[in-house]
Amino acid sequence: MLGRTASGLFWMARLLERAENTSRLVEAGFRMALTRTQPGEEEWRSVLVTAGCCDAYLARHDTITGDKVADFALRDRSNPSSVMSSLHAARENARMTRTALTREMWEAINDFWMAVRDALKRAPSETDLPEILTMIRQQGAQVRGATTGTMLRNDIYNFILLGIMFERADNTARILDTKYYVLLPSSASVGSSLDNVQWEMILRSASAERSFHWLNGGNITPRAIADFLIFDTRMPRSLAYCYDTITHQLDCLFRQYCQRLGTHDLAESLEASLTATTIERVFENGLHEFLSDFLRRNASLSAQIETDFRFAE
Repeated sequence: MLGRTASGLFWMARLLERAENTSRLVEAGFRMALTRTQPGEEEWRSVLVTAGCCDAYLARHDTITGDKVADFALRDRSNPSSVMSSLHAARENARMTRTALTREMWEAINDFWMAVRDALKRAPSETDLPEILTMIRQQGAQVRGATTGTMLRNDIYNFILLGIMFERADNTARILDTKYYVLLPSSASVGSSLDNVQWEMILRSASAERSFHWLNGGNITPRAIADFLIFDTRMPRSLAYCYDTITHQLDCLFRQYCQRLGTHDLAESLEASLTATTIERVFENGLHEFLSDFLRRNASLSAQIETDFRFAE
């Protein structure tokens, strides 16, 4: 496969995942803001920080309000991480690699783009926002269904899955990290009813709320939720699950190309560090420190893939 084709598939998948993840963050901010009697500026700030676009937002707006953040995160094309920007770039990558995709997958991506474009022709109102966010998730699910249901399990599929899992792992880690440093008004709130509501919203933003309750009942604690989203390989958005999938897809590429690269060693090292770590050790050494290190290593591995598989060529 040509490097530029692999790059197009990898980034198409990352950007599709990013669009859906951004919509989940907006929904989490919207729901958390509803728990406050005062305007939920910190909840909306957490959305911007997690999405990595807080500085860009503040360069354009003087205040942080729900309607402005939702508009910036969903439809503002000047924001490269907005849903509209991500979907436009994903569709262009899909167009570039059109011959590598099944008809069903291309149509699902195209339908995703057109549905969101039509829904976001104007800034969404507070009453329309839940319906729009639900539609974005449903369209994303249709793309995933077309991918898993129609794509041949070859190197094309491997690079698509790699893109999805790198983006998903990055998003889950950012959600957890932001929770500790942005969402809580003060350390006195830890363990309070407000804290528990916010942690439930974190689960919701990762599509993990019901799964967590199936396994843990009412044990809603920061430690239990962090353990679930980091180490539980049954949870498809956990860091451990993502890296199980990443190493498997890289193994598939190794068997097809008969070439072991630095990427394989880095991926196995990161997965091994997750396997060898416990939630007790993470909290003892600091959740923020653990997640910051994970985000750095995840980004380094993504860059190594681009180098090893010659994405620039």
